[in-house]
Amino acid sequence: MNVVTMSAAGVTVLIDATGPGLPVVVYWGPELPGIDDEQAAAMVRAAQPVAGTNNVDMPPRVAVLPEHHTGWTGRPGLSGAFEDGSGWSPFFTLTDFRAGDNRVEAEAVDDSGRLALSLELELLPTGILRARATLGNRGASAYGINDFVLSFPLPAEASEILDFGGRHNLERVPQRGQLRTGAHVRENRKGRTGADSAYVLHVGEPGFGFANGRTWAVHTAWSGNHLHYAERVSTGEQRIGGGELLLPGEIRLAPGESYRTPWIFGSFGNGLDEVARRFHRHLRSRPNPVGTARPVTLNVWEAVYFDHDLARLLDLAERAAAAGVERYVLDDGWFSSRRDDTSGLGDWVVSPEVWPQGLHPLIDRVKQRGMQFGLWFEPEMVNPDSDLARAHPEWIMAARSSWPVESRHQQVLNIGIPAAYEHVKAQIFAVLEEYDIDYIKWDHNRDLIEAGTQPAGSPGVHEQTLAFYRLLDEIRAFRPRLEIESCSSGGARVDLAVLERTDRVWVSDNIDPHDRQHMLRWTTQLVPPEYLGSHIASDHSHTTGRRHDLAFRGATAIFGHLGIEWDLTRASDEQLAELAEWVTLFKTERGLLLGGDVVRMDGYGPDVMVHGVVAPDRSRAIFAMATLDSPYPDPPALLRFRGLDPERRYRVRPLFGGAGPRPAWWSDDDLILSGAALAHFGVACPRVHPDQVVLYMITAAEGA
Repeated sequence: MNVVTMSAAGVTVLIDATGPGLPVVVYWGPELPGIDDEQAAAMVRAAQPVAGTNNVDMPPRVAVLPEHHTGWTGRPGLSGAFEDGSGWSPFFTLTDFRAGDNRVEAEAVDDSGRLALSLELELLPTGILRARATLGNRGASAYGINDFVLSFPLPAEASEILDFGGRHNLERVPQRGQLRTGAHVRENRKGRTGADSAYVLHVGEPGFGFANGRTWAVHTAWSGNHLHYAERVSTGEQRIGGGELLLPGEIRLAPGESYRTPWIFGSFGNGLDEVARRFHRHLRSRPNPVGTARPVTLNVWEAVYFDHDLARLLDLAERAAAAGVERYVLDDGWFSSRRDDTSGLGDWVVSPEVWPQGLHPLIDRVKQRGMQFGLWFEPEMVNPDSDLARAHPEWIMAARSSWPVESRHQQVLNIGIPAAYEHVKAQIFAVLEEYDIDYIKWDHNRDLIEAGTQPAGSPGVHEQTLAFYRLLDEIRAFRPRLEIESCSSGGARVDLAVLERTDRVWVSDNIDPHDRQHMLRWTTQLVPPEYLGSHIASDHSHTTGRRHDLAFRGATAIFGHLGIEWDLTRASDEQLAELAEWVTLFKTERGLLLGGDVVRMDGYGPDVMVHGVVAPDRSRAIFAMATLDSPYPDPPALLRFRGLDPERRYRVRPLFGGAGPRPAWWSDDDLILSGAALAHFGVACPRVHPDQVVLYMITAAEGA
């Protein structure tokens, strides 16, 4: 019996490749210590079900690519057909199977000999299970793929769903529900990951939280149209999976052609923190990790918008350097006719009217002050009022002769067209050659509606997404030390595929710290804090109109890659001095803040959030208690801090206390408690007003 066992980081995956059909994931869950071939074979046999009434005589073996011919009545993995309608229910048979180093590769061919399938499954050192597939057409006519998804099994106790919704300026809003008979399908047809994407789809034991409850999760690593789904059929089998969402006619494989799915990532954990930690460790182990020495960034957007006055920008640079800023970013408005958002997109040439000496005077001053320089681009977009659109209207993505409905005065440049791709690449390369640029903020400010390729209007989202990846790869090869941020109307392009090629994501265009507390909390379900653009804005939010003191803004922002988006020319000397203190705190502690394990505490209700980061060696931690509304009860329950070594003792002290009555223990010079006591008992918290944060430093008390 060809049964493969893979184990890593507390997870075991059991794969039955006995054949003749496709490999079946029999088990995916907590590690099974000491499992051997005999035990694995016994588990496969023990799991074989009996047939139910009025069901197929032989219960289906549901493979990673579920097949209809087995009797499976849930979602098939492959939906498609040849031009004559045949091949819509392929019967794949294994032709080759290879296993080793926690990786399996399977080759199969369908019963007509016209379709060839390759499957890859691997259990990464982080305990993440991932899979992808490639389909090749060996036939004599075209094969159209309508749907191509992969999935993993779920046990019966996984019955509660958590995924995300959201919108522009309020990304990653959690939503829960019950997994019932049928399918929970989250489709995204926006041509980008989306502010309202499922993001990570979880199914777990009822009531699972951050610390407890076995939870299985999937993420589709694709930056275009995509889907996530979970389903339960009447016979009790449950699946969780995803894939690229293909538009009608988008993938038609001519003889000899092939299509590869995106990677589908699966993360299992006891609680949401463990699920997230696997994703974090995956990103931290990529070939070019960003590390924790993230430069404090100033972006001038909310300071100047389109008003690019050199004297004012130089003044901002001076004030930024004095506050400890290490990277200065010039946002939208530096190119062509771009004096507002109605004109100039697509013409990536420095405006001679606004910048008669080019960007050199600003960049030179920024560099003299010891800062890096960054520049904003939106390469996939074009204004109808632009030289590019007038010269090449055929490069606009459209499903017919007329263009799609506008959004933000923009249309989409079809970089799937080779000439359009080379045009925008050449303009970006020219800017990078002339100027010493360390960082690109790469924006993408509209959904792809009727995103077709002229003149026929054939669907083009798939090719657009691949071209986007290719352009990023070529730019990185051209300037290997360049950092790139993925921004898309804020946080609408955040996924593991774009994060293979970029170094930062913009969480949201909304920098209001009240809302950012929620968005940072949930964006970290996939992405570790060192990749999250997290800025201190002005006291009056440009997005929500709320007003917050600098303490709340700073204590919120330091739990990501710290930046500033504030007109510092309007800040008082006292505000600039306080800002410098927050920058100094971040620089002192960024190794911990951006390199530790994220911990989010359960049990405080929607008005109080307790979260922190714990050093990998459990020697130190920084925690925050954020009060977002008038708490009930008041004061909140004892503060508990999870993730420390239960047997070590720790000193606890407040770093910043907010306003309001303070507990007696704050006056103690040395409050020392064990990690177990801090996790299960806790300490009294102060009474604070809404929209305040209290920070705590926890340090191992060696010898205590």
